[in-house]
Amino acid sequence: MYIHKSARWRFILVIILLASLYPVTVCAESKARARDLGVPFDGTPGPNNAITDVKGVEVGHTTLISGEGKLVVGKGPVRTGVTAILPRGKNSLDPVFGAWFTLNGNGEMTGTTWLEDSGILDGPVMITNTHSVGVVRDAVIAWRIKKAPPDSEGYAWSLPIVAETADSDLNDMNGFHVKPEDAWHALDSAHSGPVEEGSVGGGTGMVCNEFKGGIGTSSRIVNEKAGDYTVGVLVQCNYGWRSQLRIAGVPVGREITEQTVRNDDIGSIIIVIATDAPLIPTQLKRLARRASLGLGRDGSFSGDGSGDIFIAFSSANPGVAGAKGVHDLKMLANEQLNPLFLATVQATEEAVVNAMVAAETMTGINGKTVIALPHDRLREVLKKYNRLVK
Repeated sequence: MYIHKSARWRFILVIILLASLYPVTVCAESKARARDLGVPFDGTPGPNNAITDVKGVEVGHTTLISGEGKLVVGKGPVRTGVTAILPRGKNSLDPVFGAWFTLNGNGEMTGTTWLEDSGILDGPVMITNTHSVGVVRDAVIAWRIKKAPPDSEGYAWSLPIVAETADSDLNDMNGFHVKPEDAWHALDSAHSGPVEEGSVGGGTGMVCNEFKGGIGTSSRIVNEKAGDYTVGVLVQCNYGWRSQLRIAGVPVGREITEQTVRNDDIGSIIIVIATDAPLIPTQLKRLARRASLGLGRDGSFSGDGSGDIFIAFSSANPGVAGAKGVHDLKMLANEQLNPLFLATVQATEEAVVNAMVAAETMTGINGKTVIALPHDRLREVLKKYNRLVK
């Protein structure tokens, strides 16, 4: 097709103009977060209000959504995925100090036996659905061997951290739809900056406080005498009893009562805590325990059917896991941990609410629908209790 020279230039100018407008369009269409709706929270968040505010941390997702209607095991409907959290990013093989804590053990997090003994987290933290833990674990081993081949004696091993929550309310969980390539994609696509929230990655098919749940994140900046530190939290939330849900201290669950799905506190939550503060494993276990208090602020009492499992790591002290010699390391004094404890509680509380705010109503197996937390109703309830900030 022939285009006149002057017309071609006009066409090029239009394309350039549209390209310049594109970032504005993307920004305008970004999902609302809890603070955008006027939910009040304590503490000062980092620039992205996300776990990636801890320098070096990257997060990636693979989201699997297909099919509708009646459940046919092995075919769908599919509402699931994988989330990867990499403490120093996907291009680093340098381990970090870590620790874990189980508030209620009706769930799974692989690799924790060695984490408990060694205090070293070597590799990513992965989250998926309950029946995909095995395939994700094996996929991480293959991914790591590819990045770090066996040594000259042929020795290579890995004990990956893989956690789960059950998405069988909406997903064909017994259909085993998560494949190795899905875990690899989550790892390879991990990035810094803003983190996708709601019905994405491992959180795709999850339910939280009988609203649609999923992935949520938040962070806090801590100004300590010994330095300025960041605490970041990411949750995969699939727990909770609507009647107990509290947001900013308000009994939201008792105000928004329609379309409940479980009528009990079951389902599980995985919480990942990152910090750049120089903490050793015993201190990180103390930090992990504090996530319980943030969860309690949102109304959880950690019911018998819920697997509430938390992991914490510090990106400080690079090279600490070297195989030889004496390692010099830094450790924040125990007397200076209180601000980090408080930051963990605050960021956990907000991360859960961010997950529910970002999630959208979803229909899954057998036409079952789980509604999203209605933004307008949430604002009305907060206003009723004089807690709406704008």
